[in-house]
Amino acid sequence: MIKDESGEKIPMRPGASPIKKLFPALRGALEMWLLAGTLMLCSAAVGRAAVSLTGAGATFPYPMYSKWFDTYHKLHPDLEINYQSIGSGGGIRQITAGTVDFGASDGPMTDDQIAAFKEKQGTNILHFPTVLGADVPAYNIPGVQAELRFTPEVLAGIFLGDIKKWNDPALVKANPGVSLPDMDIVVAHRADGSGTTYVWTDYLSKVSPKWEKTVGRGTSVKWPVGLGGKGNEGVSGLVKQTAGCIGYIELIYALQNHIPYGAVHNSSGTYIKADLPSVSAAAAGITMPDDFRVSITNSPAPNAYPISSFTWLLIPETISDPTKKQQLVGFLHWMLDDGQRLTEALSYAPLPKPVVEKEERAIDKIH
Repeated sequence: MIKDESGEKIPMRPGASPIKKLFPALRGALEMWLLAGTLMLCSAAVGRAAVSLTGAGATFPYPMYSKWFDTYHKLHPDLEINYQSIGSGGGIRQITAGTVDFGASDGPMTDDQIAAFKEKQGTNILHFPTVLGADVPAYNIPGVQAELRFTPEVLAGIFLGDIKKWNDPALVKANPGVSLPDMDIVVAHRADGSGTTYVWTDYLSKVSPKWEKTVGRGTSVKWPVGLGGKGNEGVSGLVKQTAGCIGYIELIYALQNHIPYGAVHNSSGTYIKADLPSVSAAAAGITMPDDFRVSITNSPAPNAYPISSFTWLLIPETISDPTKKQQLVGFLHWMLDDGQRLTEALSYAPLPKPVVEKEERAIDKIH
């Protein structure tokens, strides 16, 4: 005898199939199952971010941006910010093409790049400094435990390929008492378009006439010598894995990967090793232009680390989607306030107060 869900017997006419008699009960169960599934899907949809912003660019501030975006999402679950750490050159290209909502670069866009953006997008691009960081000369010299010191001339000479050995007289002179080996120097540099490269080459262009004349500054340059790595991660890997290697990386990458890095002779005649106070000193007392495009390498401040820089978010002045505009503006205000309190834990220096105040006013330009 067949029973339904309530336990009642299901009457059957002679010759009828028991399976057919079950169809009404099965159909009811199926409808309840589908309804439950629909409610679960709706609940999951509610839990997902209602707005998604995409950005791309600099690897220099990536650890900071990753922390910020994660923290802000926890505070505002309706917004998710997805960021691709592809290098400043890629970030500038993508924001110009309109494939991302914002870009990021460690070197400000050039006049030509801004003009190309305006022509393509029909609006202006705004630069918003986010934090201060530093490029450091990281090295791997087996058997050398001492902290090395580098003059501007030595750094330019190494990256020009003029200084080829670790026991070159110029290096020995800068590092008295250190036993430097007769070992070839292997230069590591960025293979991709990079704001970290812009900062490094901007500095070398200021301190070395030969560098400025033969190589110059830019997110991508024609390197006289060396091996290329992708991103700060790639250059860090080359330095760590290659005996005799030297490369430029952002400070946090040297600290996180436990790679030795040297002190650099600044414009006041002092060897300075990059840290939060020396990076902050490089920005102290600067006159910030209205468009925020400024270089602070080779700062005249006596306690400044000389290869320091701002890094920027690149935001279109006109954002057609009102919801995205509102969310992005909200994040910028948070970044300039609460976000600055998270910087030092990741070895980035917070923005000077006058710069924050100037940026708060500049946010009003976004429409």
